[in-house]
Amino acid sequence: MSDRNADGLRDLALWRTFLAAHRSGSVSAAARMLGLAQSSVTTQLQALERTTGEPLFVRHARGIRPTATADQLAARIAGPLDALAAAAGAGTEKEAPVVRIGGAAEFLARVAMPALAPSIAHGLRVAATAGLAESLLDELRAGSLDLVVSAVRPRGRSLSAMALMDEEFVLVGSPALGIRPHPDLRPEGIDAVPLLAYAQDLPILRRYWRHAFGIRLEREPALIAPDLRALAAAAVAGAGVTALPGYLIADQLADGTLIVLRPTDDPPINTLFLARRPGPLSDSVATVESALRAAVRGL
Repeated sequence: MSDRNADGLRDLALWRTFLAAHRSGSVSAAARMLGLAQSSVTTQLQALERTTGEPLFVRHARGIRPTATADQLAARIAGPLDALAAAAGAGTEKEAPVVRIGGAAEFLARVAMPALAPSIAHGLRVAATAGLAESLLDELRAGSLDLVVSAVRPRGRSLSAMALMDEEFVLVGSPALGIRPHPDLRPEGIDAVPLLAYAQDLPILRRYWRHAFGIRLEREPALIAPDLRALAAAAVAGAGVTALPGYLIADQLADGTLIVLRPTDDPPINTLFLARRPGPLSDSVATVESALRAAVRGL
């Protein structure tokens, strides 16, 4: 160690790069997080491996996988480096940083935006991105987003994620269809009614059929619309039946423009996860997390 500064400050940038690579699981994602070229990140990681005398990452199809040595090093340096980054940034911001949040368009509109409105009115800055879970999680790993509400649990150890809420799906239609709600309603009772689906492969309806009826759904949809709010509007207008998250159509259920066709205490559920990007938690991100958790408790 005699050929390096005893305080290790000369290697601080290398360890910052190492931590970004460890958290993101990708050289390219680490480069985006740090604003560096990929070649620079690779060179710095190689320099650290020469310093430690051991390999720190193993390449694989989806990026890089940390070795046991890398995991131990990350556990030791993450806290101090995060604290240093927070201290270095203290008092330098002239306005609140933008919190970049991703999620399904329906969740953002129905839950996230109303929940964040009071904080936004008092200075919180938010940039929302709607999209599919896997794409948003990739952006989270790359550092392009701060938080993602995801219907998919993130794989690997690079992202922190906790269950946020369970969506409960209900089979609904307009009263004008003339279908009598019943807890024992069978598929035969709605065979003549058009199905309204989110996608061609009927992901939500197939899950509902399997859970509620114990059979595989073989019918073709009459309407495909990749927006649950559009399906709700079509159902209200009498186009057919569909399965939707109960919280999304709470107003329509309350005013009677939609009715639950198969009331049950055992609905199909889908867990939503709140995933956070690697790195220290800012006050603004903590405010968004807290607001979202409070909002879903009332659903």
